[in-house]
Amino acid sequence: MAATAFCPAHVTGFFKAHLKDSVSDTGSMGAGFSIKQGVTTRVRVSPRNGRSGYRITTTGYRPDKTDVSEFVIREFLKLGEFSGSFLDIKHEIGVPVGYGLGSSGAVALSLAFALDSALHTGLDRNKIGMIAHNAEVSCKTGLGDVLASFHGGFEVRVRPGAPGVGSVEMIPADDMSVIMVCFSPISTNKFIKENLSRINGLGGRMVDMLLESRDCGHFQDMSLEFARYVNVMTPRMQRLVDDLARNGTKCGVALFGETVFSMVHKEDEAGVLEILQRHPGGTLIRSELDHVGARVLDN
Repeated sequence: MAATAFCPAHVTGFFKAHLKDSVSDTGSMGAGFSIKQGVTTRVRVSPRNGRSGYRITTTGYRPDKTDVSEFVIREFLKLGEFSGSFLDIKHEIGVPVGYGLGSSGAVALSLAFALDSALHTGLDRNKIGMIAHNAEVSCKTGLGDVLASFHGGFEVRVRPGAPGVGSVEMIPADDMSVIMVCFSPISTNKFIKENLSRINGLGGRMVDMLLESRDCGHFQDMSLEFARYVNVMTPRMQRLVDDLARNGTKCGVALFGETVFSMVHKEDEAGVLEILQRHPGGTLIRSELDHVGARVLDN
């Protein structure tokens, strides 16, 4: 038995954290978008034959820990009699880890979808998403990426929590491309702990403002305002933001990472790429929005 699943990477422009006693109710309101790069996870089930219960390997960009994957595996192993099975799990991570692209959530969600298919556990989509969300919150790697990438597209998270608990409103952005440069990683857990009170004051108001305007340019302006307010702008980020602004190009900041993005119409891509290439030292990513969200792929 084998299955393959994909989860898009997700960028958050601003948010408001909701920390509750229940893990499934914990999450964030906010806004962001999913891109066509992300994490592809393959699961193959075979007889155990004296081996340990599972093996996790990673290609592409490398995470420093596997605790999110291990949490998801443990939850699925509770759903049936799998003591005689060996799970060979391969993550192909297509985005830099720790740069605000939701890689941990994409690992958890792609693995949950692949395990459900390979083990024939027959969970509904919301339950699959809830397991992945609970893994990310419990491992302190994120709050809202699973809910967002579960749906895909350009979303406003209007109610916090796991899929089935939280909810989103979609903003049309079919003709937009995303170009970004990732300079260096930031610890999500450390950032949330040190900035929570400042985050929540502004993030909640911005959700209401974006629901009213439903405008991509407004979203990017608010993302920059949010980044400055919570003091995550570094000098090299500011130099790039200023360069883009001089050329009339909107941009925002991915939380949490030293990453600047620009959502632009496809015909404007070349000019933005030219500007970003004037700022070396980072990883350049060009993508389109993923409007499908996490899913099982044809094997």
